[in-house]
Amino acid sequence: MRGLHADTGYLLYRLGLRSGQLFNTFLQESGLRLRHYAVLRFLATSEGAPQRELSARLGYDPSAIVGLVDDLEKLGFAERRPSPGDRRSRIVALTVEGRAFLRDTDEAGLRVTNELLGPLGPAEREALHALLLRIAEDGLA
Repeated sequence: MRGLHADTGYLLYRLGLRSGQLFNTFLQESGLRLRHYAVLRFLATSEGAPQRELSARLGYDPSAIVGLVDDLEKLGFAERRPSPGDRRSRIVALTVEGRAFLRDTDEAGLRVTNELLGPLGPAEREALHALLLRIAEDGLA
C-alpha cells in the first residue's frame, strides 16, 4: 500500500490547506478571509464583473459570492454598480480603498508565499509556478 505522501493529489490538498491557513492568519486583523482576498485580487484585474462571473471564475457557490461581496462592500473595498448593458444586472467593482488594501497586503502575501515555498530555490519556485499554472489553465478554466 502506498503512503499518503506518495499521492500527488493529497500533497496538493495539504499544501492548499497550509497556504489557506497562512493567508487567513495574515488577513485575520483585517477581518477578511482568503475567499475575500481572492475576490479582491480578481476584481483588481478587471473593470468589474457580474457576481455570476465571480462565482464561475473563482469556483465559489453563487450564494457565497453574495455574502463575500456584502462583506467587501461594508468595508468599502468593493461596490455594486449598475451594468451598462443591462439595467437589471449589477457589476461588482473594486474601490479605491480596495486597491489600497491590496497594495498594503502585497508584502505580507509575499511573506506567506516565501514561508510556504521556503525549501525551494528561485528556479524551482519558477518551475513549480509554471507547472501549477499549466494545470490550473487546463483543469480550472
